[in-house]
Amino acid sequence: MPGGGERQPLIPRGRRWRWQQHRMPCCTQGAAFVPTLLVIWSSASFIISYVIAVLEGHVEPLFPYISDTGAKPPESGIFGFMINISAFLGAVTMYARYLIVKEQNEVTRFISPCFNLLSLFVGWIGCVGMGIVASFQELTVPAVHDGGALLAFMSGALYIVLQTVISYKSHPQWSSSCACHTRLFFCIMTWVAIIPMIACASLVSITKIEWNPGEKDYVFHFVSAICEWVVAFSFVFFFLTFIGDFQGVTIRISTELHGNL
Repeated sequence: MPGGGERQPLIPRGRRWRWQQHRMPCCTQGAAFVPTLLVIWSSASFIISYVIAVLEGHVEPLFPYISDTGAKPPESGIFGFMINISAFLGAVTMYARYLIVKEQNEVTRFISPCFNLLSLFVGWIGCVGMGIVASFQELTVPAVHDGGALLAFMSGALYIVLQTVISYKSHPQWSSSCACHTRLFFCIMTWVAIIPMIACASLVSITKIEWNPGEKDYVFHFVSAICEWVVAFSFVFFFLTFIGDFQGVTIRISTELHGNL
């Protein structure tokens, strides 16, 4: 061959296509982009607002509350905007997951349809809580903000419990052992962290952003803040386990006209 290069073997068209399909990133197969986008966007929501808040000197770098990183401008606008979109993406992902389980359950009856529907509604309640957190600032309306945060965390924690139960019920036909055990791990991690998070937060007697180690209630604030970050990213990584379930799903939008326009 010209240039002395080594001759490449010919690959039949069909076999070449299958090889290229196998090499496709998992997040681009089927509807896997939906949970992938949710995970990336939610992680960016927490990290970007945290970085800006630290650089602006609005919070201490060592484990502030997540809401503290979005309490003051300019990061407050970014935080509210991105968290609202995360809530929307979460609702879409949960609905798609509900439809997937519904279709699987019609083939192999492994769980009550009401249980699947309950899981969806619990998850959507958590998304509403996220919207409340994003829309009502911590320092402006703390009671509403804290209520939304409690709603988001408790509903989210219950949602991943229900989804973990569904995963084990659908094993081995629809869920692998690895997916089931991974979801159980993040479920346990969430509940181990959420109990001290709520307990310590309830012992903090004042709502403020700037804390010094010698202040009253600082230990409660610090423990609660660490647990809050653990719970938040447990949610994020839990949704990461949905990618495999969404790879074999196609999302289509259809339009039907009824009557004459």
